[in-house]
Amino acid sequence: MPTQPEAIGVDLGGTKMLLGVLDGDSKTVWESRERSAGESEEELVEMLVREIGAARAARAGVEAVGMGIPATIDHDKGLAVAAVNLPIEDLPIRDLVAERTGLPAFVDNDANVAALAEHRFGAARGTENAVMLTIGTGIGGGLILGGEIYRGATGAGAELGHMTIQMDGPGCQGSCPNRGCVEAFASGTALGREGLAAAEAAPDSALGRLLAAGEPVDGKAVTVAARAGDATAVGVFELVGGRLGVALASFANIFEPEVIVIGGGVLAAGDLLLEPARRELRERALRPMNRTPVVAAELGEDAGMIGAAALARIELEREG
Repeated sequence: MPTQPEAIGVDLGGTKMLLGVLDGDSKTVWESRERSAGESEEELVEMLVREIGAARAARAGVEAVGMGIPATIDHDKGLAVAAVNLPIEDLPIRDLVAERTGLPAFVDNDANVAALAEHRFGAARGTENAVMLTIGTGIGGGLILGGEIYRGATGAGAELGHMTIQMDGPGCQGSCPNRGCVEAFASGTALGREGLAAAEAAPDSALGRLLAAGEPVDGKAVTVAARAGDATAVGVFELVGGRLGVALASFANIFEPEVIVIGGGVLAAGDLLLEPARRELRERALRPMNRTPVVAAELGEDAGMIGAAALARIELEREG
């Protein structure tokens, strides 16, 4: 017999939204995917309400909805305060969704809920202290400390993608006011930017030929070329993965986690990204933190959705 209520989990990313229903045995029994890029606040809420309605039509037993949003969050108030890669500012998304759907609604940072999912069901199972980065359009961060999500004073903490790794580095993307963030250096967006620069510098490479043919040179193209053995593309991953490793060394020193989990769309590259990052961590972190395992997330792009549904069930139980 199922032991937990069915819940909707929403993972709202910088370019797409994944929504799914977890049944009482934590199995995904329904899901939908929609593009989210370029939507206004109002359009995002409309899309959320529409897709939640479709999920409820398919699974009448749903009892709550959890949302993972790529934004700083005021957890107590249910506010999405500010997002780097989405047009969100002080959006009372928890209450709006609850009012429009009639379901209890809960919200947290998208990387927090991904970390929760990996802690409960994935690569960080059995740990008390874990760091997670989700690398896609930007870089999100989630912390499990003492077996619980760490949120900071109001819920906005653990923005690990905005650790500075170069004081006078390039401006970060979106609405971030900082310079030299690891997000600016090691996100999927940065991977595409470095791939384009490499293509221009090496016209005889696979990336260079793509550019000459008018094809897009983005993170996906760099990954495909590197997996096929193109030395220029592999070099891009050495650069970007090494930059990531600089940040991981700091996270290892600060938190001494049992594991660092890397998820998000860029993980399609696997060890092409992770090996340079591991090497930098080993060389830069203090002992014994320099031995911190860096592993790929196990739940893939479903982690945020699964974690958001798990969040809804946890919060529903606390309120009950």
